[in-house]
Amino acid sequence: MVQISNQCGVFLGTQHNDQVDEFLGIQYARAERFQAPVDVEKYAEVVEAKSFGAQCPQVPGFMEEILNTKDLQTSEECLYLNIWKPTVVESPLPVLFWIHGGAYTNGTAATSWYHGANLVQLGEVIVVSINYRLGPFGFIGENNLGLLDQISALRWVNRNIESFGGDPANVTIFGESAGGSSVVALTASPLTKGLVNKAWAMSPSLLQLRSRAEAQVAMSDFFEAAHVESLNGLKTLSTQQIIDATAQMFLNVENYISTFSPTRGGSGLPENVDEASAKSKLPLIVGTTRDEIRLWAVLNPQPLDEAGATKIFEDAFAESAENARSIYGQLTQNSSPVQMVSAMQTDQHFRVPAWQLCDTRSKIGAETWMYWFTWPTPVFDGALGCCHALDLPFMFCNLDKPNVELFTGTSPVRSKISGHFTGELLSFAKTGKVSWPTYDASERKTLRIDEDVEVLTDPDPVIRKLWNLTS
Repeated sequence: MVQISNQCGVFLGTQHNDQVDEFLGIQYARAERFQAPVDVEKYAEVVEAKSFGAQCPQVPGFMEEILNTKDLQTSEECLYLNIWKPTVVESPLPVLFWIHGGAYTNGTAATSWYHGANLVQLGEVIVVSINYRLGPFGFIGENNLGLLDQISALRWVNRNIESFGGDPANVTIFGESAGGSSVVALTASPLTKGLVNKAWAMSPSLLQLRSRAEAQVAMSDFFEAAHVESLNGLKTLSTQQIIDATAQMFLNVENYISTFSPTRGGSGLPENVDEASAKSKLPLIVGTTRDEIRLWAVLNPQPLDEAGATKIFEDAFAESAENARSIYGQLTQNSSPVQMVSAMQTDQHFRVPAWQLCDTRSKIGAETWMYWFTWPTPVFDGALGCCHALDLPFMFCNLDKPNVELFTGTSPVRSKISGHFTGELLSFAKTGKVSWPTYDASERKTLRIDEDVEVLTDPDPVIRKLWNLTS
């Protein structure tokens, strides 16, 4: 047992090993259903921080199935954080603040791939991970409650992390997918001033940052699925009834990505996120994987033929569809229709919005870096390529965690890749610098991370031109 005391309370944790202490399941805020979080500033009783707190009620996704988190405890009282720290801390350490992904509808900080001990041992840092409200509990209408939860957790860190050996003046937020777009949103929010110093967004799902009109449509659709007429009606339902309605939404909704997600111009978030992120001048690293969409393409039970692929290209490019199909055909030689569509949709949903964000930031002079993770996993005969979420265990140096090999294979080259990737993160957390040049709209320097690393200049200009990114 290990103990930390400060003016807020007494926290009892455990020794993960002889080098790392962990404090799990500390409640950082309380919140009534559909209400903003209320910070927990003092603890009347000793906090037994020895096991993960409950995750938000959710409809489990693919990752929850393979990582065995779908059976973890769930509760609407889910605002908990976790801390990993070196057993011996001689001076205040950089803080890495992790925000999990899951399309803003599922996920938990208790996922084994996000365990912070290996990062702490490797880099002499403090790692914090959080749960936040998901789905309709966190993102109903324009109420960005899940985002406000994340900000509440940052306030907790600002008040308390010094007692755990962390430096509250050196907090780097990082996250993947929905967690990555949360990171970008937090750099744009005026509510994080003084709480965040640097940011790293992995595969940010930036198109999930929806408009107010999209939020209103999604809320009306959810009222219909739940058989209520208003938020007051939702308040009378049980947790399970809300989850059942959420599952029904996922069966019927056409635009899944904006069903439950942060609303631009909603609570805590400006209308123009890219511009506000740039004006914050917070240093930001943005990266994507080469084949993001292949994760879902491989899982899709419906085969895609030539006619189906043609229709998808027409929906994306209208009268330019034939030219786009030809370009992607040249770039993905001998690819099946599903692989060609995956390549296009990877750009559409991840790479192009990331380019747009970095272009906006670089023009305003905000320090920005871009990377591209390209190592393909050999599992499933290579069908996944370098898909969405593949880089997660590499970033956390958690290649030894359960079921990682089912996703990455067992090649010894993985350790080399992880060492470089994690090394860049730790350097950024400690110094605010990395090994490759900043991004600007003229050369667009990008670090390619694979078995070997290289700095690319303006990668894939043909793709940029196709998507009208020519500035």
